[in-house]
Amino acid sequence: MPFVRPYVRSDGTPVRGHFRWAPGARREMTIFTVFGLAVLGFGHTSAADATDSGSPTPPPSYPIRFGPTTHADRRPAPPHPTASYPIRFDTPAPRKAAPAPSVSYPIDLSALGGGR
Repeated sequence: MPFVRPYVRSDGTPVRGHFRWAPGARREMTIFTVFGLAVLGFGHTSAADATDSGSPTPPPSYPIRFGPTTHADRRPAPPHPTASYPIRFDTPAPRKAAPAPSVSYPIDLSALGGGR
């Protein structure tokens, strides 16, 4: 669809800039639009229509909740089984404390020739 720049006609009438349809383009666009609306109208089925017609896909059985998020909700929750059978999760072993330094005087590493 080409754009026609503003111009002045030979009789002095100013014409604003506008888009000009190609010959036959309006008819083709109308046919395309009607065809698209027909596809959307006849081809669209909702979830209620699918369950009424005996569709083998069951509706979701789990709840989805979107609630307000607070600072207490942001910490990670411990893992818990979501299946119908029990799942055992490994519990991490307690970490050993770091050993305390055995020397009570400061060590000067520059005297060892490290050059750092």
